[in-house]
Amino acid sequence: MLHYKTYELDDSTAPWVVFVHGAGGSSSIWFLQIKEFIRHFNVLLVDLRGHGKSKGLAALKEDHQYEFEDITRDIIEVLDSLNIKKAHFIGISLGTILIRNLSEIAPERVSSMVMGGAIIRLNIRAKVLVTLGNMFKRFIPYMWLYSFFAWIIMPSERHKKSRLLFVNEAKKVAQKEFMRWFRLTYEITPLLKYFEEKDTAIPTLYLMGEEDHMFLPAVRYIITRHTNSWLEVIVNSGHVCNVDQPSEFNARAISFLKKMSAGDSSEKTIKLAAC
Repeated sequence: MLHYKTYELDDSTAPWVVFVHGAGGSSSIWFLQIKEFIRHFNVLLVDLRGHGKSKGLAALKEDHQYEFEDITRDIIEVLDSLNIKKAHFIGISLGTILIRNLSEIAPERVSSMVMGGAIIRLNIRAKVLVTLGNMFKRFIPYMWLYSFFAWIIMPSERHKKSRLLFVNEAKKVAQKEFMRWFRLTYEITPLLKYFEEKDTAIPTLYLMGEEDHMFLPAVRYIITRHTNSWLEVIVNSGHVCNVDQPSEFNARAISFLKKMSAGDSSEKTIKLAAC
């Protein structure tokens, strides 16, 4: 089973919030969120297989090629072990795909979703990067490839902290494990197309950095097609907005989750924040 860590309030009625990191990261990327969230919610942090302290799980499945469903069911297994029937989910980057997939496999387990740096569709530049990565992944060190991807997605000097955090976390992932995760890129385009066409109607807040030029345009489009979907854009922030602007990320996510926990599905508005 995945390695996980929980923070539980004394209030037995407090809702659960599950944090899901992206590829190459670990639960440690949420260090700027924990202090604020544990004041209001029970919190569950997971390390995805092969990441953080879940490296042992990867070893047990060494000959198995990963699929998004495998990785998603890892999370559900943790929920079952803790007897968490339903929770709010917060993801960043590729973690948002896993959360969206979980809402397909087990929609009854998902109260709401907060999608940070959401990957909704791959634009032409992203598809070219994935194609090049698959062409050269056997011939160049995987950290060169990961660092290049990180720089393309988070190019600004303002994104340096986020970029370095993800690169340093990725260094802890074994090369064989990185290759298994990279193979998921073959599956990603048809999966995202399905997600775009299928509206779950589960309350979803997209928190995007205004400088997340690779993924923000697709999110602007998707909220016009899906019900119960909101977008808030965080200024002076790139793809990893929970690290670039943690105070804004925390305040907006907590406000949304409190409303959802109280059953407030108020009239839909698109908020393009300027603060």
